[in-house]
Amino acid sequence: MNTLVIVLIAAVCLAAAYALYGRWLAKTWGIDPKAVTPAHRFQDGKDYVPTDGWTVFSHQFSSIAGAGPVTGAIQAAAFGWLPVLLWILIGGIFFGAVTDFGALYASVKNDGKSMGLLIEKYIGKFGRKVFLLFCWLFTLLVIAAFADMVAGTFNAYEVVDGVTQLSAAAKPNGAAGCISLFFIVFAMLLGLIQKKFHFTGWKEIVAGLVCTVAALALGMLMPITLGKEAWLYITFIYIFFAATLPMWLLKQPRDFMTTFMFVGMIVGAVLGLLVAHPSMNLPVYTGFDNASLGTLFPILFVTVACGAVSGFHSLVSSGTSSKTVDNEKDMLKVGYGAMVTESLLAVLALCVAGAAAAADGTPAAGTPFQIFSNGVAGFLEMFGVPVYVAQCFMTMCVSALALTSLDAVARIGRMSFQELFSVDDMKNAEGWRKLLCNTWFSTIVTLVFGFILAKIGYSNIWPLFGSANQLLSALVLATLCVFLKVTGRSNKMLFPPLVIMLCVTFTALVQRLIALCQAVAAGSATFLVEGLQLIIAVLLIALGLTIVVSSVKAYMSSKKDAEKANA
Repeated sequence: MNTLVIVLIAAVCLAAAYALYGRWLAKTWGIDPKAVTPAHRFQDGKDYVPTDGWTVFSHQFSSIAGAGPVTGAIQAAAFGWLPVLLWILIGGIFFGAVTDFGALYASVKNDGKSMGLLIEKYIGKFGRKVFLLFCWLFTLLVIAAFADMVAGTFNAYEVVDGVTQLSAAAKPNGAAGCISLFFIVFAMLLGLIQKKFHFTGWKEIVAGLVCTVAALALGMLMPITLGKEAWLYITFIYIFFAATLPMWLLKQPRDFMTTFMFVGMIVGAVLGLLVAHPSMNLPVYTGFDNASLGTLFPILFVTVACGAVSGFHSLVSSGTSSKTVDNEKDMLKVGYGAMVTESLLAVLALCVAGAAAAADGTPAAGTPFQIFSNGVAGFLEMFGVPVYVAQCFMTMCVSALALTSLDAVARIGRMSFQELFSVDDMKNAEGWRKLLCNTWFSTIVTLVFGFILAKIGYSNIWPLFGSANQLLSALVLATLCVFLKVTGRSNKMLFPPLVIMLCVTFTALVQRLIALCQAVAAGSATFLVEGLQLIIAVLLIALGLTIVVSSVKAYMSSKKDAEKANA
């Protein structure tokens, strides 16, 4: 089948879903353009900052469009491109976008509270503590997996026959790494400019484009030749500052600049498919069982991950985006719109992988990142873009997919750790509690554990990440069911995705647990790899079950319309 046809079908479905289903949700739940949002009520210049709607969309999309839609869609294509496409569209429209929009909506209607605090309000204090611990463990998995991907992308060396040497891609990889460093510098410069001059509209776009082009140009001129270990340290230093500095200084302007790159990457992929319109060489369906991945149910659903539904997105929606929404009317495009855009990115990744595959259906060699990067770079070369520029641009783009999620999840991980030990009266709290809730200390603890897990490698982390990610979405849906019930809003649309995701994720986690136990019993397990995974898997299952039971009890005991709706 022609890849262009697949992309067009997907684009029409997702656009129609936004215009019809997304607007219906907004109308059903209630949007009040005249309401004063938390960004205005609690403006502090750090987390609560009233921001233009499209800038918040840029932040949301850049934060959630991490490695998941590319890596997940391409890996899951081992089952065939049709099952992956169907799950991306169905999941994105009825599962993922609903969860993201719902989390953002509930947070804005509750003073910008994070999902942990929402759970305390609607499920109970014990549920909140358990959920925060679950979230913190989950953020460690994301930090470990994505940091390993970024360091591997910038790595200039390879091992051939036991000898470490410069790789063929050393120069573009090093240039992409240098571009990333310049991106940080120019993002902070853009943040300071915005703080002083309050640019909006075309002025903001021009300033962002100038900073983006400058970072790209300077980075390509000065490639940095470093190994994976060095880049791993640099990555963790960056996300430490991203987790602690004010949103307006680094995170928001960097996300705004990154959006330009994402747009360029997506446009390049679309134009390449439009002009070349290559065939989808991957098989339509390969069967229920796959030798490398396992069974289609539940592995397909947890492997596609962020391209269809992601619990991590709800942490961004309620953790950062809800505190910057200037007007409630922006919530639809930020919550629902960013997710369906990410689903389109997942479809593009699937089609690029299909075009790169051999005519007999054999997948292209390399990691999902490499397959997608090389494929789109090839498209850009068709339009006269120099090979080196195309390689640098795409290497930076795919690493930015992970970096933008990394800095968001580092901040969320820090906040989850703080909330886990915080009390209402922190002024008179014990010394040890104040230490654990200190911004710098909580960030260091989070990143140290993330660094330890990063040593395992993303390929070993990914199965647990996918399962935990989807389970997190189910736990968020359960909370949203209670919120909508007690505020007199319709919640029936949440029950199908809630039940399905619970079945999928617990099945996947149990399967993973059995496989790890078998590895331990066979004596082939190591503590750093299988041992840590086993501990985390057990914790995730136990915490997940505890939250589900607490949620069911809270839902059954709650009364409809018990809380006056802030519609």
